[in-house]
Amino acid sequence: MPVESTPTPPRILIVDDDPGQRSLLESFLRSQNFDVVAAGSGERALELLPAGNFSMMISDVRMPGLSGLETLRRVRPQFPALPVLLVTAYADIRDAVIAMRDGALNYLAKPIDLDELLATVRQATGIAPQAPLNLGAEKKLPSEVIAQSPLSRALFQEVSLVAPSEARVLITGESGTGKEVVADVIHGWSARANGPLVKVNCAAIPETLLESELFGHEKGSFTGASAQRIGRFEEADGGTIFLDEILEMSPGLQAKLLRVTQDGRFQRVGSNREIRTNARILAASNRNLEDEVQRGRFREDLFYRLNVVELHLPPLRERREDILPLANFFIGKLARNRARLADGTVVCLQNYSWPGNVRELRNTIERAVLLSQSELILPEHLPAKFRDALKSAVPAAAIEAQQLDEIERQAILAALAQHKFNRTETAKALGISRRALIYKLQRFRQLGLPVD
Repeated sequence: MPVESTPTPPRILIVDDDPGQRSLLESFLRSQNFDVVAAGSGERALELLPAGNFSMMISDVRMPGLSGLETLRRVRPQFPALPVLLVTAYADIRDAVIAMRDGALNYLAKPIDLDELLATVRQATGIAPQAPLNLGAEKKLPSEVIAQSPLSRALFQEVSLVAPSEARVLITGESGTGKEVVADVIHGWSARANGPLVKVNCAAIPETLLESELFGHEKGSFTGASAQRIGRFEEADGGTIFLDEILEMSPGLQAKLLRVTQDGRFQRVGSNREIRTNARILAASNRNLEDEVQRGRFREDLFYRLNVVELHLPPLRERREDILPLANFFIGKLARNRARLADGTVVCLQNYSWPGNVRELRNTIERAVLLSQSELILPEHLPAKFRDALKSAVPAAAIEAQQLDEIERQAILAALAQHKFNRTETAKALGISRRALIYKLQRFRQLGLPVD
């Protein structure tokens, strides 16, 4: 009886000088059953191509030495049929369009949308586009992480794909949504889990001291520097550093951080000796950094170095399935499970808009636990603004939510059609991030609403 041979997976050549970006593309495409080879320069790619039997090449545009555009021009005469996908920052899109005239298959804008990347690669290599995204073995979330809603589950599925790579990650979302929790999970699911996780809140440290906090200082380097100090980047060597509220960095400090993202080198304050760190950088902001780049408040080159992958945390009002599990989790911690929510209290919590997100929910439960003299948390144990939610009937609220979902779905479908189903352009037109757009589409599918 003849033995069926296993089809050889398509072989992809990734060309990028950024180790983080290279690592992300390698680990992701391997998780989707592609054979992947990586090159750190255009020159190395030209050496690998002749004997590589590649089905596709994915190249960054801006690289030292041979740029992605020049690499493409040299590849084309020898490999005229090889599909080439360019990865580009928004500032390079004009170059990318020119490159398509030189034979590029397409281009993807940074930060890379993994769904869009996978669809493009499958199409170029002849793999059925309807094949589902392979998320691999499901990782177990830590007990303190609550993810019951479709939006939260989609977020942590993406985290499971990004965490094993060395890619830098920008975590965005409103204050109180749990950006630090996501950083904890990324570190815990990475190969650096046994190394240090160092957290720095850039907004909580005076600007004059932040450089010393990050990079350290030598004795006598400034008034009050009575001893040498090791900086947080040194502490994070071999592990992860989480920079919260990254926008609060001064322009001068942003320039020094850019150097660290490029080659891992920095100097302590008051020293000329270079120090290297092998720390993976996770950054977070509650504001739209792309808008801040346009306003001149944040360096464009640093934005693209930090934003290899963007993970957007939806506000709590958009993932209401998480409200009660979170509330019960906080009750378990604060009241040792000796309290429970009355039905009226549940209605109040579910119908409140939660402008302060998960942080506000925790504070609300802590207050209610303190005020409750019994095992039952009643509506009167909540602030008056929560009790006002009782005036709205639950059926009416449910109908209104369904109507809002339908209005939003129709608006998104219209925008998708207008922009030829390009998610990047659609998200830009809607005024949301691409990640937020993907989460909304996934949420509609979970609700059984057609989105295609």
